[in-house]
Amino acid sequence: MKSLVRLACASLALVPSVVPATDWTMDAAASRLEFVATFEKSAAPGAFKDFDARLRLNPDRAGDNRLDVTIDVTTADMKSGDINKAIRGPEWFDVARFPKAEFHASDVRREEGDRYVARGTLNLKGLQQPVEVPFTWTEAADTATMKGEVAVKRSLFSIGTGEWATTNVIGADVVVRFNVRLRKDR
Repeated sequence: MKSLVRLACASLALVPSVVPATDWTMDAAASRLEFVATFEKSAAPGAFKDFDARLRLNPDRAGDNRLDVTIDVTTADMKSGDINKAIRGPEWFDVARFPKAEFHASDVRREEGDRYVARGTLNLKGLQQPVEVPFTWTEAADTATMKGEVAVKRSLFSIGTGEWATTNVIGADVVVRFNVRLRKDR
């Protein structure tokens, strides 16, 4: 009988354990979502004041992972009243028709060490495009930080139309930078 119990215990030790995915919620006060466009080849920085990110992450089972980000585009701030008014208009973000932008990724994978990539769809100004978002992941107890940046071609989302469509004054790419603090859901 003892031999049978030992054999059963040894067999259970060989069965891979399934680690459940962890759900994470953003700490808004400690998180930033910024962007840098170029105007006449000079940096033109801005930030979205209101956004939310939720992450389900299991580093060992990529199929369990999900990243969902919602951005209140009406909160875009480039530190100038005139510019802020202009970017809310139809040639830029068209916030009257498209007040929110969303990024959804069900493919979030560890690349190497603390580096990950989220492959998903960005929905901005009513247009959807696939986007890969690389980030670093630092976890400590019940908190974690996601940091990264991605270049987005503004023309793919009709950002800067009409006289602003050319790239000689406003650059073709906008770099989006994020530093998101998260807490484990309980």
